[in-house]
Amino acid sequence: MTGHRQRARLNREARHLAPGASEETAAGQRVFAEGAGALLTDLDGNEYLDFAAGTLTQSLGHCHPEVVDALTAQARRLWNVHDAATPGRADLLDLLARLLPGHLGTYAFFSTGAEVVEAALRVVQATAPAGRNRIGALRHGFHGKTMGARMLVHWDIGHQAFAGNSVLGYAPNCYRCPLGLTYPSCELRCASLVRKHIAEKPNVAALVFEPVQGAAGVVVPPPGYWERIAEACRANGVLLVADEVLTGGGRTGAFLACELLGIEPDLVMLSKGMANGFPFAVLAGRAELLRSPEAATAGSYASTYASNPLGIAAADATLRVIERDGLTERAAALGELLGERLAALHARFDRLGDVRGVGLLYGLEFVTDRESRTPDPDLARAVHTTALDLGLRTALGGHIIRLAPPFTIDEAQLDEGARLLELAIERAVEQVVA
Repeated sequence: MTGHRQRARLNREARHLAPGASEETAAGQRVFAEGAGALLTDLDGNEYLDFAAGTLTQSLGHCHPEVVDALTAQARRLWNVHDAATPGRADLLDLLARLLPGHLGTYAFFSTGAEVVEAALRVVQATAPAGRNRIGALRHGFHGKTMGARMLVHWDIGHQAFAGNSVLGYAPNCYRCPLGLTYPSCELRCASLVRKHIAEKPNVAALVFEPVQGAAGVVVPPPGYWERIAEACRANGVLLVADEVLTGGGRTGAFLACELLGIEPDLVMLSKGMANGFPFAVLAGRAELLRSPEAATAGSYASTYASNPLGIAAADATLRVIERDGLTERAAALGELLGERLAALHARFDRLGDVRGVGLLYGLEFVTDRESRTPDPDLARAVHTTALDLGLRTALGGHIIRLAPPFTIDEAQLDEGARLLELAIERAVEQVVA
C-alpha cells in the first residue's frame, strides 16, 4: 500500500500537476525514489522488482554503473551544441554499424520515439516518386502521440478527425482475429488483405509497422504473415518502415525484431532501450534514402536535442554493455524461462485468456471468461495493484499487462517475479469474484 510519505508527496504535487498520467501510474500511486538493476525503491523504503523496466526502456536495469559513469563524465564536459559533431558521435556511429544489418548503414539521431517516427515520415514523403502519395499502417498500431504519428493510425482526439493519407491494414492478432478466422486454416487472410490494399497499390509509398505490436498488447505475428507482406512490398516498390522503438536493441532476443521475422526494412526507428531509458532515438536506413538530396536538405535531421552528447554517451555505454556481455542472447534465453513460467499461469487461471511474447517482452490478456473472451480491465487493474503491494511492478494498459524485465535480471529474480505475479493473480481473481 502507498505509505504516508508517498501519500503526502502525491497530495502536494496534485495541487499543480495536470491529470492524465498512464493507467499504471494512476492505479499504483507510488513515488519511486531510487533504482538499481531490476529493483526500485519507493519513498517509504519499499522495494519492487521492476518487470516493466521503467517504461519498457531499462535494458540494463536502473542506474547501470557504466551508463551512470558515461553520463556523469559527459555532463562535466559538454551538454548541447545543437547538432554539431562531438568526440563521441563517430564512435557511436561505428558501433551501430556493427550491431545493425549491413544495409542499414546510415543514421540520424533524435531524442524520442515520436520524434524519430516523424523524421522517418519526412524521409518517406521527400523521396516518394510522383503518384505515391499514400502511406500504409496497421490497425491498432502505436507510433507516438504527435500529429503525424496519430494520423498514421487514424487516432482522432475530441471532435477533430485527421486521418491524413494513410491506409490501414489488418494486424495479425490471432487471439482476436478481426476477420473471425482461425490460424492456420485462415490461410493468413489478414496478410492477403494488407498485400491487396497496401503492398500492391501503385499509390502507396511505404508501410509503417511495428514488427511486434507493443501497445496493442504484444501482438506477435504468426509464421508467414510478414514474409507475404514484405515480399509484395519489395516487388512493388513500397518501402518497409519498421517502428522498433520498443523492440529494437535486443529486447526480443535479436537486435531487431525484424531479424527474427525475416523482414529487411528500408528504414528503422529505435529509441526506448537504446540508451537505457535516457532520451535518445535513432533513425537507421539505407544510404540511398537518408543521403538522397530530397531527404537530406539543410536541417532535415536536426532538432534542439538531436545529437546531444549526453544522449550519445548514454547510448554508447548501453550498447557496448549489451554487445560485450551478450545480453541480446541472454534476453532470448531468459525469455524462454519467463515463457515457461507464464504458460503455467495460463494453464492455472481461466481468467488469463492469452499469454504471448518473444524474448523479454510478454503480454497477458485478462478476460471475464475464455469462451466469450470479453476483456476484463477491472481484473487487470486489480492484478497490477495487487502485484505492486506484493513488491512487483508491471505495465498496465486496459485489460492487458505487459512484462519487460531488464536483460540483466538474474534467474532467481525472474522466478521471484513470476511467483509474485501468480500470487497477485490469485488474490485479484478472488477479489473480483467476491
